[in-house]
Amino acid sequence: MAVQREHDVVVDYGDLAVTGGISVFDERFDELFNYDGDDLGVTYTSKESKFRLWAPTASEAEVVFYEGWKEKEPAQTLAMKRDVQGTWILIAEGDHQGRFYTYRVKIGQDWNEAADPYARAVGVNGDRAAIIDLQSTNPEHWENDHKPPFEAAVDAVIYELHVKDLSSHPHSGIAHKGKFLGLTESGTRGPGNIATGVDHIAALGVTHIQLLPIYDYATESVDETKLDQPQYNWGYDPKNYNVPEGSYATDPYIPGLRIAELKQTIQALHERGLRVIMDVVYNHVYDWYLINFTKLVPGYYLRYKEDGTLSDGSFCGNECASERPMMRKFIVDSVLYWATEYHIDGFRFDLMGLMDIETMNEIRRRLDAVDPSLIMIGEGWIMNTVLPEESRAHQNNAAKLPRIGHFNDDYRDAIKGNIFYFDQKGFISGGVGFEELIRSGIAGAIAYDDQTRNFANEPEQTVNYVECHDNHTLWDKIVLSTAQESEERRIRMHRLASAMTLTSQGIPFLHAGQEFMRTKDGEENSYKSPIELNWLDWERCAANQDNVAYMRELIALRKSHPAFRLRTAEQIREHLRFESAPEHCVAYTLRNHAGGDAAQHIYVLYNARIEPVQADLPELGEWSIRFGGEHVAVLEGNRLEADGIGMIVLVAQGDRS
Repeated sequence: MAVQREHDVVVDYGDLAVTGGISVFDERFDELFNYDGDDLGVTYTSKESKFRLWAPTASEAEVVFYEGWKEKEPAQTLAMKRDVQGTWILIAEGDHQGRFYTYRVKIGQDWNEAADPYARAVGVNGDRAAIIDLQSTNPEHWENDHKPPFEAAVDAVIYELHVKDLSSHPHSGIAHKGKFLGLTESGTRGPGNIATGVDHIAALGVTHIQLLPIYDYATESVDETKLDQPQYNWGYDPKNYNVPEGSYATDPYIPGLRIAELKQTIQALHERGLRVIMDVVYNHVYDWYLINFTKLVPGYYLRYKEDGTLSDGSFCGNECASERPMMRKFIVDSVLYWATEYHIDGFRFDLMGLMDIETMNEIRRRLDAVDPSLIMIGEGWIMNTVLPEESRAHQNNAAKLPRIGHFNDDYRDAIKGNIFYFDQKGFISGGVGFEELIRSGIAGAIAYDDQTRNFANEPEQTVNYVECHDNHTLWDKIVLSTAQESEERRIRMHRLASAMTLTSQGIPFLHAGQEFMRTKDGEENSYKSPIELNWLDWERCAANQDNVAYMRELIALRKSHPAFRLRTAEQIREHLRFESAPEHCVAYTLRNHAGGDAAQHIYVLYNARIEPVQADLPELGEWSIRFGGEHVAVLEGNRLEADGIGMIVLVAQGDRS
């Protein structure tokens, strides 16, 4: 039993903290110890460093100073003083910049030592926090860093990328291989003198680069003290949420360098017209027992079942209890910190369906106060967790999550086939019965009519994609499901899938290398596979420049026609009409669009048939070819004959009077 005093109110914990692993913190605890200040962690000046730690179940707390990242013995230990709402404070006079520190707390009879959860800088491998002057990490003109112009989420074209994948290939032409700074290099060239790196990405016309986790992660496959050895991991193993990953820095031993280099990278991307989305993982931690949360306030930050075991909807051993006030506060504070300190332009939430609705909406509200153009998207999967169904931030509750996008797995699987059944065909590869799901995807997953509907209230709530870091690449899925097809026909299928992604309502999302038929040699889950399997193969890119050009033209098509980027469900229902089409084809028009589109009417045909087909065009004026002319055999009046798997886009001016 532990007793603590808060504003002269004696709180008898009894078994509140943890009993046999069961967390039984109740509402009374949250009312007494919910701290809403903005000074958790360390606040540095050259005259003093102020520390504030939230650890209400501790009977004593200390700040432990170290002169280096690995010394076993502390240089100094200072006792903290209990303060309001479960916090402990310490003011250490003098200039402590460059020193490392941890917290020690006494829980019952035991002392636990941990890094500061709110640490902004850490030593190598992130076991100790570091005190630095964040101002000193700002690149020149950082205060004048201008984000590229951007209005609505549906205007985005997102390009998902791992830091190492971009530059590690021996022929990438990039000097800083596997580093943040690799994304700052321009003028890089690869085989056949093709543009590589960010030059290649910028030339595609995408608006946002989404980086796989760049926070400090913990995994057995990456050791920051052994960067001369082959190491690779996607990074979905959170350790220090508010610090950049050291293996992407040129020197992980210097705490401020990884911060400075990431800021330099973001600034350089902004200068190239590219916004940056950060992939964040607030649904679980890497090791529930060793994480600083558990050491400092055991039993509070994670979810437990009634039998005392950890809830594990993440399949990573644990879940973060985002619904608890101080876990929610940490998540919100962390997101805002990245948005403001690093000028991040958006966030992709891993396994968002395990987080609670109130937390996600609070993040949206707080980001809107910073900049409403910041994007929020996430994996709204419906997963098994102790969090009540009505509180989960998943697709079925999208109506409760305005302006937050969900990845549309129904559309993905309808286009290319179920990701879990490798040989199953989708619409593009000859599968049957997918037309209604395709129409729903085209309409942005909104309630288009009684038959065509899905989870979204508005088009900005759906993210359309056919490939991402997870599961097989699109090319590998096509190969696995079309054993008898020629490479030429597979390329047509691949192009059609990308075309559907970029001409449907909602937010389009591309995986790095999708433009040149990226392959991982059939590997489904390459999260810690050798870099040779994961890097962007610039030789393959050079050999597929015609397909790169096709992706570039698709993106330009979307950008040039606002009709493909309708802002609201009401506009979609007003302007989008599905047309009659032959079996295994889907056709639609975007009619009478007055939102600045050069074409009054647009006709789109997704043709997945091998043999020639004929379609009757609506009488909306004289039709002309806008895109996909190589698939047009005949266009006469209102008769279209198409030949070959692919997308055709026609335009008509009609009568604007």
